[in-house]
Amino acid sequence: MKREKFSSRLGFILISAGCAIGLGNVWRFPYISGKYGGAAFVLIYLFFLAILGLPIMVMEFAVGRASQKSIATSFNVLEKKGSKWHVYRYFGMAGNYLLMMFYTTIGGWMLQYFFKMAKGDFVGLNAEQISRVFGEVSTSKNSMIFWMFVIVVLGFLVCSLGLQNGVEKITKVMMVVLLALMLVLAVRSCTLDGASEGLKFYLLPDFKKLTEYNVTEVVFAAMGQAFFTLSLGIGALAIFGSYIGKERKLTGEAISITILDTFVAIVAGLIIFPACFAFGVDPGEGPGLVFVTLPNVFNAMAGGRVWGTFFFLFMTFAALSTIIAVFQNIIAFAQDLWGWGLKKASFVNMIAVFVLSLPCIFGMTIWSDFTILGKDIMGFEDFLVSNNLLPLGSLVYLMFCVSRYGWGWDNFLKEANTGAGISFPKKIRFYLNYILPLIVLYIFFQGYWSLFQSL
Repeated sequence: MKREKFSSRLGFILISAGCAIGLGNVWRFPYISGKYGGAAFVLIYLFFLAILGLPIMVMEFAVGRASQKSIATSFNVLEKKGSKWHVYRYFGMAGNYLLMMFYTTIGGWMLQYFFKMAKGDFVGLNAEQISRVFGEVSTSKNSMIFWMFVIVVLGFLVCSLGLQNGVEKITKVMMVVLLALMLVLAVRSCTLDGASEGLKFYLLPDFKKLTEYNVTEVVFAAMGQAFFTLSLGIGALAIFGSYIGKERKLTGEAISITILDTFVAIVAGLIIFPACFAFGVDPGEGPGLVFVTLPNVFNAMAGGRVWGTFFFLFMTFAALSTIIAVFQNIIAFAQDLWGWGLKKASFVNMIAVFVLSLPCIFGMTIWSDFTILGKDIMGFEDFLVSNNLLPLGSLVYLMFCVSRYGWGWDNFLKEANTGAGISFPKKIRFYLNYILPLIVLYIFFQGYWSLFQSL
């Protein structure tokens, strides 16, 4: 069966960026920046994004493009005879399913809030009532199942239309609308009375603020955000490498995607911080920032219902862009492993993801007393992906590409540097062999250290 390809380079960049651009950028990044002091934290984050995320992204793309397969069979194609790198595929595949087991629920919240905002459900509510709305949204079992189901069906429907006609065409439109909505919202937020304090907080580094926290904590938060924002380590990006030709070197493509990913994260801050300061709201409020704080801000803003509707449409697109990208990867597993057709792979996986997403919802409702390592089911699923499969998977890709026992440095470099554009630097081999693995392991162990401290 001939493998489909992207119809354009723009399609590849927008879809790969769409996979990376998710709720980590537009939800987690602003509140972590707010918590750790704004601009100074952003600079540290950008530094780690360049030294951590970029090299591993190039490696994922190289493995995908060289093998022309998803993570389900890519290691089998490239590994040396008798080696066991392909065993990681089971963990990588599990990572994609696990991510969708809770991400679809949050995507459902975003879609539900879009409709609530459009209908005017928040108009006239005070802060306590708005907080109560989110309490109801996140504890209503039937409502959450319905919205999660809508998100799952939408995602697989797009993927079932094919790579070019479905995923590429629809994601392109969605990403362009997402970027346009962001810019309009950012301009509106930055022109509010009192917005200048929020801009100062966000854009002028104040390194004194970093001393309010343990330096290790701030650095780990920046490293973690830089590392996890790109969804590296589970083959979610490698799949898109398998759909592109050899016309361009992969480093330049990875830089374009990272810049777009970072642009979205930074513009999300330009929407949130000026608005929060304009209306005297704490910007470091944590996950409630999107569902509680911002509806309060929109209520106080002239034309707030319209701006709020735009905001949650943009948030829904951010969630869906990641969901569609990961669903495409999940469908490719079935096609690569069992030779299933597109429609069968889409339908069977749609049912599977829907059923697998139910425990997350039950964990907030009928199983709310059930915890694992002090976490509810959603928290534990997130922990398995973010603190285990992403760092360890990234380490597998890294060692596979640099080690002579894996695919090997020369093979990786040849693939990464095929085509026109920016070459992958040979001089950083020592860093990739000996320093980056230690940084990734530090992130992994620090995650467990933080977990056990919180128990």
